[in-house]
Amino acid sequence: MRAAEYDRTGPAAEVLRLVDLPVPDPGPGEVRVRVMASAVNPTDTKARAGRSVAGGMAFPAVTPHMDGAGVIDAVGKGVDPARVGQRVWLWFAQRGRPRSTAAEWCTLPAHRAVPLPEGTSWEEGACLGIPAMTAHYALLADGSIEGRTVLVQGGAGAVGFYAVQIARLSGARVLATVSRPEQAALAEEAGAHAVLNRHQGDLAGAIRALAPDGVHRIVEVALGSNLDPDLAVLARGGTIAFYASDAEPRPLLDARALMGRDARLHGVLIYEAPEPALAAAVEGIGTLLAAGRLRHRIGLRLPLSRIVEAHEAMEAGRVIGKIVLDPSS
Repeated sequence: MRAAEYDRTGPAAEVLRLVDLPVPDPGPGEVRVRVMASAVNPTDTKARAGRSVAGGMAFPAVTPHMDGAGVIDAVGKGVDPARVGQRVWLWFAQRGRPRSTAAEWCTLPAHRAVPLPEGTSWEEGACLGIPAMTAHYALLADGSIEGRTVLVQGGAGAVGFYAVQIARLSGARVLATVSRPEQAALAEEAGAHAVLNRHQGDLAGAIRALAPDGVHRIVEVALGSNLDPDLAVLARGGTIAFYASDAEPRPLLDARALMGRDARLHGVLIYEAPEPALAAAVEGIGTLLAAGRLRHRIGLRLPLSRIVEAHEAMEAGRVIGKIVLDPSS
C-alpha cells in the first residue's frame, strides 16, 4: 500500500516521503480501515517537526495523522464480523501506534472507528476527531452550558467552528471572535449569535456590552494573547477552557482576578482527557451527526502525494477550514 512516513523529525519537505508498505492485518480488538480521507491537525505537524508535548520519535518510522474516515474491510479477534463494510470516522488513529491514516489502509482499536452516517462524506468524517472532540470536551467538561453565555475565541478555526455549533446546539448563547474579516462569515455559519473581530476596538468592552453579566464558559485558542480580556469578561463561577497558547506559552496570570470570580482555568489536551469524557464526546458527536445537525468546512483538498504541501499549509495558517488528503491519489 502507499503511505507517507517520516523517520526523523524536522521540516515537512525534508522528512516526509511516500513509501510502499505491506497492507496491515488487524490484531485482537482491532479493525482494518480502507482509508478514504485523512485530515491534518496542528498536533500532527508539531509531532513531525519535533515540537509535540512528548517530543522526539516514539517509533523508528511514523505514518502520521490522528484523524480520518473510511470503510472497515477486516476485523481482528473479538470484533463483531458484522462491522465489515461499515463506514466510519476515526479518532486517535495514531495514538500509541506507528502507522495511521496517511496511508491507503490503517488498523486501530475498534472503538476508535465510529459509524459514519451515509449523509456525511468521507472528507467531512475526517474533519471530526481531534477538533470536534476537543470542542465538546472544552465546552461540556465543566458542566452544562444550557442557558449560559459562551465565548469561542477563534470561532472560524478547526476547533472553534465545531465549538460554536455544539455550544448553540447545547442551548447556549454564543459569542465568537475572529482575527480576519473573511472568517466572520464562517463563525456566523456555525451559528454564533454575535461575531467580533479581536483586533478591532475594545474587545472586552464589546463583549461586556453583549453580555453584561459576564461569560460563563470561554473556549480559548490563544490563552497567552487573550488572558486579560478573558478575565475581564468572565462571569462569577465561569471557566476558561484553553486548548492552545502557542504565541505565549508562559502567560502571566492575574491570580486575584481569577480567584475573585471563583473561576476555573482548565487546560484542555484531548489526548489526556479521561475515558468517560472521550466516550461522551464520541457519543455526542455521533448523535449530532446522525441528526444531520453538524456543518463541516474543508479548506483544502490534496492527494496524499502532496502531503508536504498540506503540512506546510497547516503550519502557515493560510487555509480557512480543514486540510484533507486522499490516500488513493
